[in-house]
Amino acid sequence: MKPTDSDITIRRVLPEDACQIADIYNYYVRETTVSFEVAVLSVEDMRGRIERILGEYPYFVAERGGEILGYCYAHEWKERPAYRRTFENTVYLRHGLTSHGVGRRLMETLIDACRDVGCHALIACITTENEGSRRFHRALGFREVSHFSEVGYKLGRYLDVTDMELLLGQPE
Repeated sequence: MKPTDSDITIRRVLPEDACQIADIYNYYVRETTVSFEVAVLSVEDMRGRIERILGEYPYFVAERGGEILGYCYAHEWKERPAYRRTFENTVYLRHGLTSHGVGRRLMETLIDACRDVGCHALIACITTENEGSRRFHRALGFREVSHFSEVGYKLGRYLDVTDMELLLGQPE
């Protein structure tokens, strides 16, 4: 069933969401080149990631009737202090749920939250063959800024990565 805006709540993540988030993410780990991880995450590992990220960065889920449909968050792009106003974004939807507006609502919420905490630039690191994600980010105003050839190896082949950037403006 296609979700509608009135069915969906966007809210901050809770550590208790780890089981559903791991379920969403592990599909992409096992079946696709969208994530460069090669081993599925346990619920405990996902809970630890959520707690670490939530302590410093915005993190949201889209929920309908207790079911998490997708999630997105910002995290550190690079560790040097001069990069502290540049974040990397991550967004995943339950398999088969793309093109229904859930991802857009999540990302618009994340972009606003990133602006609110002083983020100046948001980076999306995308497997180049993932044209759907590249198109999605372009529609949100991101532009392609770099291309790396054969930097990942998964499912028996080398993969390229494209970085996309959205400038959010000067922090207040």
